[in-house]
Amino acid sequence: MTDQCRRRTDTDSGGPALVAVAHGSRDPGALRTVDALLDRVRALRPDLDVRLGNIEMDRPALSDTLTQLRGEAVLVPLLLGRGHHVKHDIPHVLATAGGHLRARVAAPLGPHPLLAEALHARLIEAGWPGEPAGARATETAPATDAVRAADTALSTDAVRAADTALSTDTERAADTAHSTETARSLAVVLAAAGSRDPAAAAGTRRTARLLSARLGGVPVVPAYASAASPTVPDALRALAARGRHRVAIAAYFTAPGRFAAQCAAQAPWVAAAPLGAHPAMAELVLRRYAQELTPHAALRDPRADSVLARV
Repeated sequence: MTDQCRRRTDTDSGGPALVAVAHGSRDPGALRTVDALLDRVRALRPDLDVRLGNIEMDRPALSDTLTQLRGEAVLVPLLLGRGHHVKHDIPHVLATAGGHLRARVAAPLGPHPLLAEALHARLIEAGWPGEPAGARATETAPATDAVRAADTALSTDAVRAADTALSTDTERAADTAHSTETARSLAVVLAAAGSRDPAAAAGTRRTARLLSARLGGVPVVPAYASAASPTVPDALRALAARGRHRVAIAAYFTAPGRFAAQCAAQAPWVAAAPLGAHPAMAELVLRRYAQELTPHAALRDPRADSVLARV
């Protein structure tokens, strides 16, 4: 970040500075990922002074970022739930920042429908089928029938007879049964860091329901790397007992790190990358910023999920 950028305040930018608050990690990929996310945020709002502050391990530290600011700021936690960091660590750093800064803390990123979009996209990148197998069979049937009809009109009696033999009700029923069986074996474990705070677990469960809806009703089970249950292996065993053997791991992490790698290593099938710099994440960061400036904006936003008023 340039010295000119460091000197900016809300008087010569698009509003109060946006301070993105990251957890921090020993994994060097975490800082690169957060930087890439904030580059997307800046591209969407080039008028806005966007800064980074880390709670631990990485630099810049949140306390150092706040020391450099003057005027007003909105702190947007790049965290996915209302755990200890949001309720205690960030307010503590803000309380000790001094009187040179008027700042407020926005809601964490989760839960929100945009997270379900980003999670879905990461699953697709990892190899998840584009849509549930049953839905594909249902949606492609009319088109297949139309092609058969066109082929029949253009073919000889012999080809017509062969086509009919290949498209009997028995074969169509077998195809549908196979697609249904495949769909019934699919499931997702939403792997999160974990927290002892009940509000954090409730938020993760809400995100699991949003992702399940985005996947067309595929079961999505939240599981945790620490501090809460079930663990990822426990969730996988429970799904296997229900006949769900094609299970993907959706990484409910903002950036790479120890917990994300640990959960991915337990995947029996595909493991998605963390949310990272997905465009929906950048949009959500700006939405949380705007909601803190206008707290009732979510109620007026027709694209917002109806639960936003309760988030």
